[in-house]
Amino acid sequence: MDITESVPLEVEEFLSWLLAERGRSQNTLQAYRRDLTKYCEWLNEQKTDLHRVQLVDINRFVSTQRSSGTAASSVARHMAAVRMLHRFMSAEGMRNDDPTADFDGIKVPAGIPKPLSEAEVESLLAAVTGDEPVALRDRALLELLYATGARISEVCGLSMGDLDLDAGFVRLYGKGSKERLVPVGKCAREAVDRWLIEGREKLEPVRWLKRGDAEAIFLNNRGGRLGRQAAFAVVSRTGTRAGLTAQLSPHVLRHSCATHMLDHGADLRIVQEMLGHVSISTTQVYTRVSQERLIDQYRTAHPRASVSRGS
Repeated sequence: MDITESVPLEVEEFLSWLLAERGRSQNTLQAYRRDLTKYCEWLNEQKTDLHRVQLVDINRFVSTQRSSGTAASSVARHMAAVRMLHRFMSAEGMRNDDPTADFDGIKVPAGIPKPLSEAEVESLLAAVTGDEPVALRDRALLELLYATGARISEVCGLSMGDLDLDAGFVRLYGKGSKERLVPVGKCAREAVDRWLIEGREKLEPVRWLKRGDAEAIFLNNRGGRLGRQAAFAVVSRTGTRAGLTAQLSPHVLRHSCATHMLDHGADLRIVQEMLGHVSISTTQVYTRVSQERLIDQYRTAHPRASVSRGS
């Protein structure tokens, strides 16, 4: 769906409020616009609108989404936008009530991340070979993602001033532009250093097309700042080359970093700070992963874990 498609004035005012008062990013605004466009189109099909819709209609909208095969997580995201819109309309006097006030919400099954094993990480990193600039960049990108547990957008947004290889730290800007310092291990430091010294200059253009690209750590093949989609493709492509069966994403490397640190005894609060999680409960998901891995390894390794023995 075209995100530039027109929406009711109430939605435009809501999106403007999110930008001006709540400081939401353009990506977030685009996602809200897509979800609310779909909602308003459905209301139009039902011969109603934002001022007349009631709870029964909203429940029917949710049922329609579910019956069409939309994932529960996507329905929950749609409804988060819908509820915020109606709350805004009520607060601004556009409606006297909020039809979503008694909405029960969407139950989303708790997903447990499936990290790579340490051996799989080694296979992934070993799959990038050669001394060409792109190979040096890809190896540095993968090493840095795994070393820091950073989000792909955080790594793509890195500039020269954010990196201190001598001290072994990188400055990351997370959600809401929150800043944090994250340590960078030896392997990642060496890979990034080699990319900067031997590879980056060969991808630099004669003339920088965008302001800020000259300071970017990672460049694309055309000499601009490496984007999220291109970085995602690097991870996915290398995963296929390494023989990893499941499609690999940058977030799997983030999961793997956190899980492996906890496996080796890292404190949960340290991992929380490193990943930039606001809530400790988000980081606790990885403890469940580590516990499951421990149980699997115990059952495999302990001679009396799974064998039934007579008395």
